[in-house]
Order: sequence, then structure tokens, then C-alpha cells
Amino acid sequence: MSGASMRMVVACTMTFPAEVERLLAEGVAPHELAMPAARSAENLAVVGRDPVVLGADVVFGQPHPDDVCAAPRLRWVHLSTAGYTRYDVAAVRAALAARGAVLTTSSGVYADPCAEHALAFLLAASRRLPESVENQRGPRGWPDAEVRSRSALLRGRRVLLLGFGAIGRRLAALLAPFEVELCILRARPHGDEPGRVVAPEALGDAFAWADHVVSSLPAAESTRGLVSRALLARMRPDAWFFNVGRGATVDQAALLEALEARRLAGAYLDVTDPEPLPPDHPLWRAPGCTITPHAAGGRREEPVAQVEHFLANLRRFERGEPLEDRVI
Repeated sequence: MSGASMRMVVACTMTFPAEVERLLAEGVAPHELAMPAARSAENLAVVGRDPVVLGADVVFGQPHPDDVCAAPRLRWVHLSTAGYTRYDVAAVRAALAARGAVLTTSSGVYADPCAEHALAFLLAASRRLPESVENQRGPRGWPDAEVRSRSALLRGRRVLLLGFGAIGRRLAALLAPFEVELCILRARPHGDEPGRVVAPEALGDAFAWADHVVSSLPAAESTRGLVSRALLARMRPDAWFFNVGRGATVDQAALLEALEARRLAGAYLDVTDPEPLPPDHPLWRAPGCTITPHAAGGRREEPVAQVEHFLANLRRFERGEPLEDRVI
């Protein structure tokens, strides 16, 4: 698929700072950049039928799924997020297939920050940092012997990676200097894994083996509730669970029960179900549970990174080359 021979209409449903919008406009040229009236988070809730999206050849951002289905000229949708659950439905897939159109995500934008966030989680758990933070808030004692005796090394530990997409691969690279023993969930080996591959049907033994279970799984029908009560029950009392993927991939009630019963050392969650997590939700108070507000993918340069990722894919689209992070 090539867009090099024609001037296209590129619709953006995102709201950016002025300097980032200029970067986008300059990069889109000589194509026409169209900015719909309803953009960004607002556009997620509207009914759809945005005339700018309906007249576009390319859309960047978060178009309403109904508009993706209805836009007659649409050839490519590039999402500003890594997740694409709203679009992974039969109607959207059929509409895209009928036009020979494709859908890509911004997974590459979030690989580094999410992987670094997961690494920070792993180190914080190993070194028991939350305990010292709580002590500083009060009673401000000096429990040096207790904290030292409870701390551990990340080096040489057994780490199970649930998900080996952009985030999982980057995390594996960041973990290499720590000489951890990796086990990676995959339906079948691809030959590029830096550790042992485990199939879904063998996950029970892998959960029992791991010191740390790190999930970067996306939300999909195949992953919903994948981290089940049965799998959590296989984890050792000194093992940790981490999630930088999606909250719906975990049986959250079972996780809460395991934490409250001290059947796990703890959990570090960047994602929950629902989001935002209500202030009175018991997970906030669960023993050993640390929660960050779906912030793993963030960084100060995120808007620039989103635009640069899209523009790099636009150049590939113009040349008829395979697009990065294509999912449909």
C-alpha cells in the first residue's frame, strides 16, 4: 500500500501543544492536515460521525470506531495508544478489510517508559523501598536490621514475563545486566527469546517457579482473566506480581485475596480494573500492594514521541513499506 502518488487528507484527533502541532503539520506536508472539532479524550465519548474523519485517507489519534467503519476513503488508522481493544471487533475488522485498510498502534512509543517502570517496580520490591517510605511518613524509626534482612537482590532471580511484545522485549534487555533467569510466555518459540519459552498450558509450573511475575499483556478476549485464581495460587509466598499491561488480564478479586492472606510477598500495579480505581477500593489498602495510576507509559516527551512515531510510519506508508506496530 502506497500513498506516495497522491495528496492525502490526514486527520488528527489529538490535542497537542502548539509546538508539537507545528511539528506534526510540517511532517505531514505536502498532505493536508485536518483537525476535527472533537479531539483527544473528548473524542472517545462522542457518538462519532465527525466529518473530518469521515473524509480522511489517514487518521492519527483515537477516532470513534463508528467513523472508522463509515469513512469511505480511509486506508490507514494509526492509534496514539498501545491498546486497541475498542477497534478489535468484527465490525471494524470487516470495514478495514473491505477497503484494504490497516490499523497500527503506538506500541513503540511506550516500550521504553513501560519497561523502565517495570524495572523500577522490580528494584523497589527487591530493596523494600515502600517500607522505608512508609517509615519516613511515620513513625520515623530506624529499623535498619529489619529492612536489611528483608531486602533481596534482583540479580540472578527467576523472572516470568507474560507478554513479549515491544514492552516485554525491552524489559528483557534491561534485565540482561542483572543476569536474571528468564521464562517467557509465548504460544510457540520464535527463536529470538533470551530465555526459556513456556506455552499457556504450562503456565502453572512457571508461576510456581518464578520469583517475579511481570505482565505486559494487552487487553483482548484471549488474555481476559489470564492471570487466574489458579495461577496466583501456584505462586510462592515470597514471590511478587507486577502488572504494566492491562487490569482486565488479572482476576483482581483473587489477587486481592492472595495479598490479604499474605500468600504473596506483594504486587506492584500500574493498571487496575476499573480505572480510575475508586478511592475506597480495598486494593489501595492491601498488604504489600503498590499502585501507580496507569503512568508507566508516560514521559515529558510523550507528545513529541507520539508524533515522531506516526510520521516515521507515514513515510513508510508513502513508500509502500510494512508499517511498524501493525495489529490489523
